Amino acid sequence: MPDPLRTILHVDMDAFYASVEQHRRPELRGLPVVVGARGPRGVVAAASYEARAFGVRSAMPSVRAQRLCPDAVWLPGDHALYGEVSGRIMEIFRSVTPLVEPLSLDEAFLDVTGVRRLHGDGSSIAADIRRRILDQEGLRCSVGVASNKFLAKLATEHGKPSASVGGPVPGTGVTVVRPGDERAFLRPLPVADLWGVGPKTLEKLQRLGVRSVGDLEAMPIEIVTRAVGEAHGRHLHALAHAVDARPVIPDARPKSIGHEETFAVDIDDRDALHVQLVRMADAVADRVRRHGLPGRTVSIKVRFADFSTITRSATQPTPIDSGPSILRASSALLQNVDVSQGVRLLGVTLSNLDDAPPRQMTLDDLAGAPTHEGVSASKAGDGEAWRAVTDAVDAVRERFGTDALRPATLLGDPKRRSRPGERPWGPDHEPGEETDQRPPR
Repeated sequence: MPDPLRTILHVDMDAFYASVEQHRRPELRGLPVVVGARGPRGVVAAASYEARAFGVRSAMPSVRAQRLCPDAVWLPGDHALYGEVSGRIMEIFRSVTPLVEPLSLDEAFLDVTGVRRLHGDGSSIAADIRRRILDQEGLRCSVGVASNKFLAKLATEHGKPSASVGGPVPGTGVTVVRPGDERAFLRPLPVADLWGVGPKTLEKLQRLGVRSVGDLEAMPIEIVTRAVGEAHGRHLHALAHAVDARPVIPDARPKSIGHEETFAVDIDDRDALHVQLVRMADAVADRVRRHGLPGRTVSIKVRFADFSTITRSATQPTPIDSGPSILRASSALLQNVDVSQGVRLLGVTLSNLDDAPPRQMTLDDLAGAPTHEGVSASKAGDGEAWRAVTDAVDAVRERFGTDALRPATLLGDPKRRSRPGERPWGPDHEPGEETDQRPPR
């Protein structure tokens, strides 16, 4: 049974990226705004409610979005700004309770069980959070209140605004699933709303005649586990009975850190792909060091011209966090991949993360300073000589910005001034066009 003593909030900003853009540029209010990459290989990151009225949705191919809404205002996105706004919003959450679990820049769980005597019941806390965010940031959010995370997240969707060409039609804003009403709230919902019900699982459940959560609730657990597997079946059966014991985990560490990029044209030249690896390895390393979480497993993701996709990974003997170390491992992986048909997308990820362990000096540390691309004659990026260089690079970037220092290979790449992650939704230009596009201020 759900725990009636817990009060969990799920807060989700409404059309976050697009709303931030409309707030800082009032002339965009009331217009269909799409944040993402407009190029033929781009995708939509976010759409204002005015754009959603035409059927535009996040993760939609940009080509289709342009057909649906040809008059949309396209913006490439400003991750730095979104991060700043998100940081301030998260501080509002933490001023209410220390138990805040961010899910993304615009979404978080809050456990307010221990602060109800101070701030009131869940509904009052949710209303106060919405008011403070609107007053401070000029942005709106929707909040679900329930006795567990699963129910709170579902409840949030019920309070969301509706799309219209004239702008968002306000929803309830706050939806409360009260103790004792959990199953009644769940029963009419489609079973696809349950976490873990993808297309294949949905097909198996539908063969059993399961269409709604109520159908699954009434189904004997033995039949469910026989159809979808023991662990998965028990998980879904528990959710159908409104059971979710997961705690809100504040400041959860990332499990992996990576970058990937879809290219404007397929690349079959290894030297050109190496330049992309240099860029991505440097960006991944920068973020890894900011988190203080070196990792041991380097992975690459390669999507070819025919959309087939492969991944390759290698685990290092010790944790790494420098660009040259990540580059060396990812280059070795790519060397064994046939790229002759052309690479459409390339990605680099560091996983198996852990807190920085104490480092013991080795003979490699005495092998000398870095040479070409920071790669010494020994194992580049692993020694104390390179550590000193890395610390200096971090200090300069912290003071003067990420572009203050870049790997030497990238200095000869004038047609691409953007960094990995700056355009995570694909290229926003046709091949040969200028890529340094910014929205007018």
